[in-house]
Amino acid sequence: MQALWSRAQEQDFRSRVRGCLLGGALGDALGAGIEFESLARIRAVHGPAGVTGYVPAYGRRGGAVTDDTQMSLFTVEGLIRAHVRRDTGVWHPPTDVHGAYLRWAATQHDWGPDERRPDLGWLAREEWLYAQRAPGQACLSGLEDGRMGTLEQPRNPHSKGCGTVMRSAPFGLLVGWDPALVFQLAMECAVLTHGHPTGYLAAGALAVVVHTAVRGGALEEGVHLALALLSERPGHQETTAALRGALDAVRSGQPSPERVESLGEGWVAEEALAIALYCALVAEDVRAGLLLAVNHSGDSDSTGAICGNLLGVLHGETALPPEWLGDLEGRGTILTLADDFALEMTHGPELHGPHGDHRTGWTQRYPAA
Repeated sequence: MQALWSRAQEQDFRSRVRGCLLGGALGDALGAGIEFESLARIRAVHGPAGVTGYVPAYGRRGGAVTDDTQMSLFTVEGLIRAHVRRDTGVWHPPTDVHGAYLRWAATQHDWGPDERRPDLGWLAREEWLYAQRAPGQACLSGLEDGRMGTLEQPRNPHSKGCGTVMRSAPFGLLVGWDPALVFQLAMECAVLTHGHPTGYLAAGALAVVVHTAVRGGALEEGVHLALALLSERPGHQETTAALRGALDAVRSGQPSPERVESLGEGWVAEEALAIALYCALVAEDVRAGLLLAVNHSGDSDSTGAICGNLLGVLHGETALPPEWLGDLEGRGTILTLADDFALEMTHGPELHGPHGDHRTGWTQRYPAA
C-alpha cells in the first residue's frame, strides 16, 4: 500500500489531510452553539441569515468542538496505530480503531489522562479532550463494556444515528487503498457502535467520497462510485435514496436552508450525509458551504462537520477561512495529528521499520499494543 511520492504529491496530500480534519472541526464548531435550535429560532436570535460565524458554546465564546471532532481525531489515531502494529505481524485495523474509541470513551467519564498507562499514546493525554460535548448515546453504549462489534454481530443493531458518519471521513484518507477496502473498513468500524445497515453503509459511502477527493477526483465522481458499491450490499436503499436525493437537490434551484431541510434534519446517518454532501456540492466556497450546512433545524454540528470534511479534502487547508481557524479549539492538536497521519501514510517504514522495532519515538507516540 506504500507508494513512491514526489515532494509535490506529499505536499498536496498533507494539505488535503489537514483540510479534511480542520474543515470538519470548523463545521463542527460553527454548528455547536445551534445544534438543538430550529431554523426559526436561529434566525430570530442571529438575524435573517442565521449564524455567520462562531457563537458561544460549551463555555467558550466560539470555536468549541464537539464529540464529532473528538471521535474523528481518535479515528485517525487508530488508523496510525494500525499501520504501526502491522510491523508486529498483526494486521486488523478495526481492532486498533476500536481501541482508539475506547480511549475516547474514557475521556467522557475520566477527569483526565491516567499517567500510569504508557499505552495511551499522546492523543489521549491531551487534557482538553476530556470534556463531554453532547456525545451520542449509541456511541457511549456501544463502547461501555469493551466488547467489539462486527458486521455479523454489531453493537446497537437497530441504531442508525449520525454518530457513524460524522467520524468516518478519515477512512477515506487512506489514499493507497482500493476504494472497496476503504468502504469495507469504514463499515467494520461503524458497527463498533451502530449496527443498522443504513448507519454503517452511510459511513462507508462518505469514506468513498472522501477517498475520491483526496486522490484529486470530483465529489460527484465519488458519489457515483459509492452508489455502485452500495448497490452490492443488503439494506442499501435508504443510503442510496439519500445520496440520490442530494444530487437531485443540487439540480432543483437556488441553494437555501429550506432546500437543506427537504433532505431531513441530520440526526440519522443518511440524512446527515445527504445534507452535508448537498451543501458541499453547491458551495461557492468553503465559507458559504459551511454556513449553509449549519443553518437548519437539526444536527447542525454533525452536518457542518461532514461538509467541512468534504470541502477541506477537496480544496486543501489554504481554502479554509483563516479567521475561523484562529479561534478553533484544539487547532494545534488537529494539525499535529493530521501531519502525523500524512507522514505515516507516506513514510511509515522509515518511521518504525519493517522488522518490528518498537523503540523509536514514533512508536512511543503511537504504541502498537
